[in-house]
Amino acid sequence: MKNLLAPNFAPELASQLRNYSKLMRIDKPIGIWLLLWPTLWGLWLAGEGTPDQGLFVVFVLGVIVMRSAGCVLNDYVDRNIDPYVERTRTRPIASGAVAPMEALILFAALSLIAIGLASMLNRPAQLLAIVAGVLTVAYPFVKRFVSIPQFILGAAFGWAVPMTFAAQTGGTPELAWLVFGTAMIWAIIYDTFYAMVDREDDLKVGVKSTAILFGEVDIFVIAGLQLLMLVALFLIGVRADLSAWYYLSVLIAGFMMAYHLWLARDRQPAGCFSAFLHNHFIGMTVFIGIVLHYTFNPVTG
Repeated sequence: MKNLLAPNFAPELASQLRNYSKLMRIDKPIGIWLLLWPTLWGLWLAGEGTPDQGLFVVFVLGVIVMRSAGCVLNDYVDRNIDPYVERTRTRPIASGAVAPMEALILFAALSLIAIGLASMLNRPAQLLAIVAGVLTVAYPFVKRFVSIPQFILGAAFGWAVPMTFAAQTGGTPELAWLVFGTAMIWAIIYDTFYAMVDREDDLKVGVKSTAILFGEVDIFVIAGLQLLMLVALFLIGVRADLSAWYYLSVLIAGFMMAYHLWLARDRQPAGCFSAFLHNHFIGMTVFIGIVLHYTFNPVTG
């Protein structure tokens, strides 16, 4: 009997594991990168170019786990909406590939892993991790009630920054909150591009977003937020006493932002989605600038 069941059971198990990985968006790592880059900014700045290796591992794993948990919870909460949105109707819960209860169990398992990772941090970072958990849980619900859910997402995606400073130094200096604010502004920018893709469908199903709030001035508002982000990045360089390598990366990021505006100029879903995806390179470019600064200007003593 065992030999007869095994051949059938293995493919079914593999298929369901693939469904779980899709539910966690493992096949779409853009969210991991967008969450990871500000985390790495914070780690390198807090560690002045030499972050603790153990903390590096904990935070990278934490980014992957928390992003996955957030996606699972988001799809569970949106299970009655996703079937009516073109881009989301094939998601595992919406298509029936994963049952809602399975998603809740998976979310609980990922949350336990996140708690285990947080337990490896010091007390100040652990207290901040509680806030991170609240923000992760809150985001899927707020987009039904407030017009600026991207602000909550921005706080959630940037909250790892003060955590990195707390874990590395035991405190959260002014620089930590400046980097957090920059990451938050950045998340509002790229997630507004993302929301512009679904604007028509969101209007039909009653989901709120900054793309709907900004309306016809969306590109103008995004441009203003991009300028604000560039100013914040400049202030980070001044506050952290960074060198020309960093400022060169900020300049390149500025040109990328202009390119994103050009991609979304006609507000077509494909162009807006490309602008969203390309934001990953802004985070990477800024991180490279930070790394190059500490590589050629190492902190001594």
